[in-house]
Amino acid sequence: MANEITWRLENEKVSRLLLQYAIPAVIGTMVNSLYNIVDRVFIGQGVGALAIAGLTLTFPILLFLQAFGMLVGAGAATRVSIHLGRKANDMAEKVLGNAFTLTFIITILTVVPCMIWMDDLLLAFGGSEQTIPYAKDYLNIVIPGTILTSLSFGFNAVMRASGYPKKAMFTMLIGAIANVILDPIFIFWLDMGIQGAAIATIISMLLSTAFVMNHFIQKDSIVRFHKGTFKLEGHVVWNILTIGVSPFAMQLAGSLVVVIQNYALKVHGGDLALGANGIITSVGMLLVMLIIGIAQGMQPIVGFNYGAGHHKRVQDTLWLVIITSTVIMGIGCICSILFPETISRAFTNDPALIEVTANGLRISLLVFVVVGSQISISQFFQSIGIAWKAMFLSLSRQCLFLIPALLVFPNIWGLDGVWYASPFSDFIAAVTAWGFLWYHVKNIKSTGVN
Repeated sequence: MANEITWRLENEKVSRLLLQYAIPAVIGTMVNSLYNIVDRVFIGQGVGALAIAGLTLTFPILLFLQAFGMLVGAGAATRVSIHLGRKANDMAEKVLGNAFTLTFIITILTVVPCMIWMDDLLLAFGGSEQTIPYAKDYLNIVIPGTILTSLSFGFNAVMRASGYPKKAMFTMLIGAIANVILDPIFIFWLDMGIQGAAIATIISMLLSTAFVMNHFIQKDSIVRFHKGTFKLEGHVVWNILTIGVSPFAMQLAGSLVVVIQNYALKVHGGDLALGANGIITSVGMLLVMLIIGIAQGMQPIVGFNYGAGHHKRVQDTLWLVIITSTVIMGIGCICSILFPETISRAFTNDPALIEVTANGLRISLLVFVVVGSQISISQFFQSIGIAWKAMFLSLSRQCLFLIPALLVFPNIWGLDGVWYASPFSDFIAAVTAWGFLWYHVKNIKSTGVN
């Protein structure tokens, strides 16, 4: 089985290989996004507009916690791919064991402060007397379950990177399907409201975690847990963290952006604007997670072939991913501009919230077509182990462009300024990413690598 997987990564046609890896990864990431989207749909329809606003308040805290899970999971996945490409299976398993230990340590260090200072954080993030109770009801259940989220998502990435894309897909499907089934049971039938959505999410994560952990104890898995691999080793931890720091920084920056954005929304649009942003974020996330899935499908192919020295296959895979991502984002962008009211009604029946959301959606996703290539190029640099470039590109949209725009634009255009900040930063970040890629390709050609 192991020899068959490595042979395919090294020899099979790139387009067919990408299809094999990208489809399960896309299903996995889309399913991942459904956790939050399904919660928002059921909460919006069953609890109300203020509940959606309360759920929006939780984004910075959840993004903060997820960032640390990605720090370990994404870093471990990339390192496992590269080690397998170099036929260093022992090192790949050492990365796996160290990642497991790191996940528990980091989760404890991040969850405890969030629970202690939850009230202060929600108030600072733009919460009000009407919205904070909803946010607390959700977070008091979801935050302690962060360990399940980190293990499920993080090791799902390792599973996919080690040559099991379909299994990785099933991991996410198990949790998502369970969440879709359990949400209406807890929210409506048991009348638990937003707390019911949180309970449904945690039970779903538990099922996903059990499935992915079981994979790594099976004897026929390419990489699996061994007793001696759980003890932390400095160089292994360093190798995981230096690669994982790119998606970690992007997620952490995302948390900071949401804090600043929520404050601007609160000032210029009130609780209704917060609720609208929750819906807009859901739509944008659905499109972004689709592209991230394609990029994750690229990761094991690029990582393995880069480690094996097959640079032509690396380049062919990248271009195919960029073209595919751009076409998909273009379709999503057009739909969001032409049918914003229809999309908004999927989340709420409140006429005022629909009006605010439709206007924000139309503006926010104005140039979303360029986001596909920006994400793909950033993931490419992460996949070949050039962490600093991946981190810079991941941070450029959030910190260098979006945050300054959020601080300036609302003072000029009010609530519309909050929405205009997104297309501005999307475009500038994409231009920056293409500049990095052009320079990288130019250097490869100058050294005669093909």
